[in-house]
Amino acid sequence: MLKQFLCMSVILGCSANAMAQTAPVPADKFDMMNWKITVPEDRDKNGKIDEIEGVAMFSYSNSNYFFLDKDGNMVFQVQNKAITTSGSSNARSELRQMLRGTDLNIGVKDPLNNWTLAANPNADKFGSIGGKLEATLKVNHVATHANQPDKYPAYSVVVGQIHADKNPQQLKDKTGFGYGNEPLKIFYKKWPGHDKGSVFWNYERNLAKDDPNRTDIAYPVWGNTWENKDDPKDAGLALGEEFSYVVDVEGNIMHLTFTSKNHKTVEYNVDLTKNLMPDGKVDKKDNPHGYAQDAMYFKAGVYGQCSVKDDGGFWSPGCAGTGDFAADVKTGDYNSVSFSKLELTSFKK
Repeated sequence: MLKQFLCMSVILGCSANAMAQTAPVPADKFDMMNWKITVPEDRDKNGKIDEIEGVAMFSYSNSNYFFLDKDGNMVFQVQNKAITTSGSSNARSELRQMLRGTDLNIGVKDPLNNWTLAANPNADKFGSIGGKLEATLKVNHVATHANQPDKYPAYSVVVGQIHADKNPQQLKDKTGFGYGNEPLKIFYKKWPGHDKGSVFWNYERNLAKDDPNRTDIAYPVWGNTWENKDDPKDAGLALGEEFSYVVDVEGNIMHLTFTSKNHKTVEYNVDLTKNLMPDGKVDKKDNPHGYAQDAMYFKAGVYGQCSVKDDGGFWSPGCAGTGDFAADVKTGDYNSVSFSKLELTSFKK
């Protein structure tokens, strides 16, 4: 009865299996209170990608894009070609942290729905100062065809992020914040001819979109970073090989910990309020204040990097795809990731 009530209380977000109450949904095992999901569909035909949040998350599943498998893992899947968010050419099935939970009276961009760093002079207005994201997962499949395979994003998927909010008012005020950039993207990349892939993470310099120095800098975890075509061999991770990450932003410091049964633990510590690289050296091309006054939030799921866009742009490897999910799965033009653990922690003031 609860699932039926929740489905009746929202317009978008009810799957047939939730109404029938016959199959488990992700919220039966994972805490969905502070997440919304973006899936590559437009079921209400409003011309925008579907987003499900609030009480609808307690009953939502999607047999293609977001569901529990037979082992109770939360599965995210997406084909290369699909409807995308307005600011991206990459398709995704991905969760976005929502500190407001089911209180939809709090705006998406409201500080109470996001977190910031301790250095922010307005930190007391935010829902949290820092936060923690913990995940255990395995990558089941990455897209296998690219017309421009030498483009760094080819054959890769992002499975976790810290995203800064794009804030037009801050940009208008020229405060140096509000670009909507990403201090963290956790990647898995596997070339089609290799038995194993690589795990690495990227930091994006917090600069304006038209600044030529705004770029992603990749740091290794296991195997190679995205520009390296070499086979990682035993240093890498195979498809289906489990690993974990912990992103713990405490005060101003981003602590990253990566663990896997057959690999050494890898750790990084980065001050997000300065233009310092993980080794402590100054990056003169970065924003000298890092992300010190940005509003931020965590993301997790499957964010395909193998865009079908095929031009001279950095993010345009020209990957294959018809847009039909079932057809693209058959040809390998999709991404799939399973999470056995996904937990959020907020640091209340």
